[in-house]
Parts: sequence; structure tokens; C-alpha cells
Amino acid sequence: MDTFIAFLIPGLFTGAAYAIAASGLVLTYTTTRVFNIAHGAFGMVLSFVFWDLTIRQGLNVVLSLFLVLFVIAPLIGFIMQRLITRGLGNAPVGVSLVVTVGMFVGLIGFAQQYWPEDRIEPEAPRFVPPFWLTFADGDGVPGWQVAGTSITGLQLITILSSIVVAVGLYLLLNKTRIGTAMRASVDNPELLRLFGGKPDNAAALAWMIGMSLAALTGILLVSVVGLDYFGLTLLVVNAYAAAMVGRLKSLPMTFAGAMGIGVFESLAIGYSTDSPLLSTVRPAIVPIFLFAVIVLAPQAQLRIGQVKGMVSAPVPSIPRMGIAGAATLLVAALFVTTASDVRLLQLGTAATYAIVMLSLVLLTGYGGHVSLAQLSFAGVGALTYAKLDEPNLSGLVMATLVAAGVGALVALPVLRLTGLYLALATLAFAVIMEKVVFKSPDLGFGSGGAVEVERLSILGYRFESTGAYVFLMVAFMVAIGMGVLVVRRGVVGRMLIAMRDSPAACGTLGLDMRWFRVGLFASSAGIAGLAGALVAGLRRLTGEADFIFFNSLPLLLLAVVFGITSVTGAVLGGVGLMLLPVLQAETVNVLGSDVKLGGLMFMVIGIGAVLAARDPNGLSNYLFRFGRFLERRLRARIVAGLPQLTTPDGLAADGLTDGRTDGGADETAVHEPAPTGVPLGKVVSDGAPARG
Repeated sequence: MDTFIAFLIPGLFTGAAYAIAASGLVLTYTTTRVFNIAHGAFGMVLSFVFWDLTIRQGLNVVLSLFLVLFVIAPLIGFIMQRLITRGLGNAPVGVSLVVTVGMFVGLIGFAQQYWPEDRIEPEAPRFVPPFWLTFADGDGVPGWQVAGTSITGLQLITILSSIVVAVGLYLLLNKTRIGTAMRASVDNPELLRLFGGKPDNAAALAWMIGMSLAALTGILLVSVVGLDYFGLTLLVVNAYAAAMVGRLKSLPMTFAGAMGIGVFESLAIGYSTDSPLLSTVRPAIVPIFLFAVIVLAPQAQLRIGQVKGMVSAPVPSIPRMGIAGAATLLVAALFVTTASDVRLLQLGTAATYAIVMLSLVLLTGYGGHVSLAQLSFAGVGALTYAKLDEPNLSGLVMATLVAAGVGALVALPVLRLTGLYLALATLAFAVIMEKVVFKSPDLGFGSGGAVEVERLSILGYRFESTGAYVFLMVAFMVAIGMGVLVVRRGVVGRMLIAMRDSPAACGTLGLDMRWFRVGLFASSAGIAGLAGALVAGLRRLTGEADFIFFNSLPLLLLAVVFGITSVTGAVLGGVGLMLLPVLQAETVNVLGSDVKLGGLMFMVIGIGAVLAARDPNGLSNYLFRFGRFLERRLRARIVAGLPQLTTPDGLAADGLTDGRTDGGADETAVHEPAPTGVPLGKVVSDGAPARG
């Protein structure tokens, strides 16, 4: 019994911390329909602020706690709602998720930039002492003794705080006029305005409270986890499971789920030494629970009408595809003949990321399904390729097929899920793969965490040279990109866009979307698996560290920022993701101090993700617009420079059209006045020259 209590008390402490974090998630989602992936990152940053105030600035602990919880955190929440998340609940789920993922990445970059680890300050150690540190009976054991187990002041404060937060939020939302307005602000904001309410103010209040709860979670955990950028951030991911127990709307169920998860996790840790199976799955208990809860969730209703803001990027013609592909291969050939091995490895890594992002173009950009497990599928491909020990085309094909099969198996239990539930289900799968499968001595990368891989050979020729192998990877990238565009131009591509825009209409027309979705997931996972097999051969060594689930978040982020609906966006995103760790080691001198480019890059990407809420086609769409602008200007100058022929009645007869090549509005042009005859004028939308 004493052993059980010894494991129960830490479980209650952990569950209470989960409950506080999950309550903030549920509050913001219930009132704004935005699931804040960056909830833990905000808690991490605000815990650093608390440390800065108490340790570095020397302020009183109570005063610092008041400033963080009731001044700084609410102010951040108010600014977030006013400038970033206002109206985001009506955007596509993929866009709203990516905006919060962008904040997630940007906050980590900000913390690394403002509080770098290499800054040594002896007078301000990177440690926050726990609250209410007392000793029982003067024996040197902190806390109070209960059945042979000590309860610390921090544990008691955390448990009591979780109860106060749960009861307070329940009364606020269900028993007060303000809570009713907060719930009405998302259910029917127009009706709330008719009754004199202000939906924006209600949403801002929800974000202010949610941000304070994130700060409270971080401050309570910082003395246990430490001032760690990723430890504090990712620990709150476990709160997602508790929020899903409450179906993102029930605070009592969320509290009960959080306490149950914390206790079960603590008991599993304590008793796992007696069970080999429990010891194997122990690191992934919460993700397994999350996946099960999501699969058992009620089926989402079909969405009617087009998704707001999702207008696909223009699809090039077949000749343009061929020219762009040939130009890419030519540039790659020139690069590999002159670049060093380090640059070649960077180009190969960029090509790998680009191929994985092409799988997201197919799945998310065209199909509208968000996946946070693409790097896990790439890991399956790399692991299969290494285990088969067949460095040839047959081994590459088998790795692709195995990854596709795993993708189909993942799609089967989540067939009826869409949007947020689907994204969190794939996130849970990615964590399970990392914590259980990839670490397994038998199924995974072995006890050393990595395996050696030989490079690919085709028709007896082995690509031993790094330059030749990188060129081969670029060729695969170009071929897959052209294949994705061909799919988009065909019947399958039109079906994907129709299913993304209006599942209800597709169901009305009798289209069986279930197996189509399975095939879509399998194809996307197969492309990612191919990328994993290729990068394994590039480095000649592949391991679990290459496919951690955390890296899937910036992968999706950069894919959306640069353009998840276009092949160009995938290529640019691959280059950007490759540059992140490269720039992290680079520093520039700004106003006499060294600034790491990696942290700045994180913040720039975060800003780009926020801008993606306005244009889901990403930065590549701006490049397309700029290219069309240059094309129109060039055509206008060519037309203006041609000799003009005039007929006896004075009309221009040069036989030229109005400059439009395919009748599309994007191909219109503005012409200069002709030197002789009647001016050609300005082309308008119907193709007729304007008068005068």
C-alpha cells in the first residue's frame, strides 16, 4: 500500500499540472474555435520571464508571480487575439493549426535568442526553487510525511490550484453572464451583437485567461523540469489527451481525464520494472491513450461549401513543367560539379525535405487532410531500406511500399476523422513511432539508435560519389514533383479538390470517399518513405534522431509558409528547412552584440505562418504573381517595339491579339500606345481594348 501511495502522489501532481494546461486549451477552443498548439510554448516563455524577474532582476517572488499571471500573460493574450487569432476560427483547420505551430516555433526561437544557454551568469543560475519548500520534523526531508511518502509544498499548491481553476472556469462559463457571452461569441456572434454583446471582447478575455493558465502551468513545472526550451514545451503535449477526454468542451471531464492520465502514467512508471511489455510502451502511454480517445470520438459532420480562403495555386502546362524540370536538373548538375561535400550534403537534405513536403502537397494541399506524422513515414522508409540491406531499385521500391502500407493502416481507424481530430491522431501516431518502434532493439534502429546503409545502385552502377548521388536525389525530386502536378491536372486531382472543398457535395454525388482517403494517405506516406530511404543512403547512416516527431511541426509549418498547394512551395520549403540548423550556428554582429541567425529565422518563420492565415497558398503565390507581372510587362514592351501597319482608315493592323494567351484574367496586359495609328489601349477583363 505504501508503494502505491508513493506512486499515487506524484501522479496527482502531474495530473494537476495537466489539468491546468488542458483547462486553458479547452477555454480558448470553446470560445474561439482555435486549438492553440503553442500553449506549452507560451508557458515555457512565461516561465523564463518569471525566472528573469525573480533570479536575474531580484524581484520578490509574490510580486513576480502577480506580474506574470495578472499583467504580462493577460497582455500577451489580448495582443494575440487582436492581432493574430481574430477570425482564425473560421479559417481552414490546417491554416489555424499552422498559425499556432508558427507561434510555437517562433516562441522557441525567441527564447533561444533572448535567453541563450551559452550565456554564463554566476549571479543568476538557470534554476527556479520550488514554492513552499518546508522540511518535516527537521529531518531534512522536504514536505509532510503521509504513509511513508513525502508531499511537498509545490505538489500541494499544484493540486489545489488545479481544483480552483477547474471550479472557477466551470462557474465562469456556466453561471455568469460573461461566460455565456464567451460561449455565444463562437456559437452565434451576430446574435450576440444584436443583444448588445461584444464577441471580440469575449474572445479576448478567453485568450487572456488561457494565457495566464499557460503561465501558471509553466511556473509550477519549471522547478521540476528545469529551464529547458523543449522540455517545458513538449510536456504540455500530454495535456492534449486530457483536453480530448473532455471533447474540447467539458471542463469537468477534462479535469477528470487529466488526473487519471497523471496517476496512470505515474503508476506505469513505478510498476514497469516488473513487466517487459509495460516497460516497452511506458514512454508512449499518453500518446497511445490520446490516439484511442480520438479514434473513439464522435464522427464529425460533413462540411458544406468551399473552405474559406483555400484557392489552389495555378497549375502549369506540360511544356512549362518540362522546362522547369530541365532547368532544375541543369542547375543541380552545375552545382554538384563545383560544390564541396558539405554543400552537397546540404543540397541532398534539402531535396529530401522537399520530397516529404511534396507528399504534404498531395495530402494537405490538394486533399485538405492535415498530417503531423510525415517524418515518421519517412523513418519507416529509411528503416525498411536499412533492414532489407538491398541497396538497389527493388529495395527502394519495397521501402516505398512498406511506408505506403503503414500509411494505409493509420488511415483505416481514422477514416471518419477530419480537421483537428485527424491532426492530433497523426501527432499521437508519430510520438508512438518515435518512443516505441524506432527505439525497439528488434523492430527499430537497434540498441545503438542508428544503422549503416549503403548507397543506391541502378542497373549495376552504384552512386558512390556524393555529387552523383545528390544529383540522383534531385532527379527523384523533379520526377515526383512533375508526377504530383500531373495528378493535379487529371481526374484524380479534380476529385481531390472537390473532396477538400465540399465533402457533403461529394457524398451527395455518390462518391465513396473512404477508400479514396486510404489511397491518398498511402500515396502520401509512400512518397515520404521514398524520401527517407534516399536520405539514409546519402548519409550512409540513419537513426531514430533523424525522425523525431517534433521535427514534423516545422516541416508542416514551412510547407504552408512557402506554399502547400504548389510544387514550388515544397521545393522552397525544403531549402528553408535545411537552412534552419545551418543558420543556427551562424552569428552576425548587430549593434555590438552577436545575434544568432537561427533564432531570427525561427521568428521570421513564425511571422510567415501568421501571414499564411491571409493567403493559404503561401509565399510562392507572391512569386507567381510577380512572375506574371514581369511576363505582362515584357509582353507589353515586345508589342510596343514591333512595327505597326496602318490601313487606309487609320486602324492598326499588326495582327496582334490583346496579349492574352489563354483567356485567363491573370494573363491580361497593359500595352504602351502604338507609335502610329490608333493606340491599342488598355486590355480589360473581357478582352476588348478600352477607349481613349
